Amino acid sequence: MENKQEWTKIIRSEDSFFKLNLKEILEYKDLILLLTKRNFTTMYKQTILGPLWIVINPLLTTTMFTIIFGYIASIPTDSVPQFIFYMAGNIIWVYFSACLSQISSTFLTNAAIFGKVYFPRLVLPISVIFTKLIDFTVQLGIFILFIILFKYKGANIAVDTRVVLFPLLIVQVAALALGVGVIISSLTTKYRDLNVLVGFGLQLWMYATPIVYPSSQIGGKLYTLLMLNPMAPIVETFRYLFLGCGEIPVKFLIISIVETIIVAIIGIFLFKKVEKDFIDTV
Repeated sequence: MENKQEWTKIIRSEDSFFKLNLKEILEYKDLILLLTKRNFTTMYKQTILGPLWIVINPLLTTTMFTIIFGYIASIPTDSVPQFIFYMAGNIIWVYFSACLSQISSTFLTNAAIFGKVYFPRLVLPISVIFTKLIDFTVQLGIFILFIILFKYKGANIAVDTRVVLFPLLIVQVAALALGVGVIISSLTTKYRDLNVLVGFGLQLWMYATPIVYPSSQIGGKLYTLLMLNPMAPIVETFRYLFLGCGEIPVKFLIISIVETIIVAIIGIFLFKKVEKDFIDTV
């Protein structure tokens, strides 16, 4: 008698480059949560202060920005207290840069896992997005407390009613970080030195984004060039929603959204193509 086996799941290599199985990724949502928890605990496991670094890091960086760019360089901050101005730009930039930096090394740091067990490879970069979101949520809470404090002291701060829509900005930041990160991760399977340049590239990108200066200080063609940077309209919009300084650059924000969508699509499909045979080159 022929012995027939019924399999609960059959894994096949997808032939189509343009086919993205989102349903399969959703099936692994428990793995995403597990990896998110693992990433968060291991990040602070062997540190003295542990998760307190989530609060300490933005406070130290913001203080440094206030001293260097506020008191020494005397860069205007659109009539908003310097500390809260720099903190607004800093926390959203740190979320973006932390996600991008970690995602960009996905293939290199997880090669051993990829070679042993199957799961949708996009699960790993997605788990990074959620891990860093925990940090951002805590830092946002501290930021809101400072807004209340400065507002109580009479600072020129006006929270816009559209602030309830700011989670959409965070979704865009996550999508942009995911797109750029997986593009770099895909390319580093063959060109390892690209991974070394990520930190330097992020530093240049930060100074091309209005983190330590308001876009109102930039004029002419340079302003247009600055705002074509997809992170620039995001930071400016975030500041306007929470602090009331500057403006929402609607036209450039729309361009930023389009840029983000394009980068995310290119990144995901490039990642999908490389994951098939990266284990032979990594």
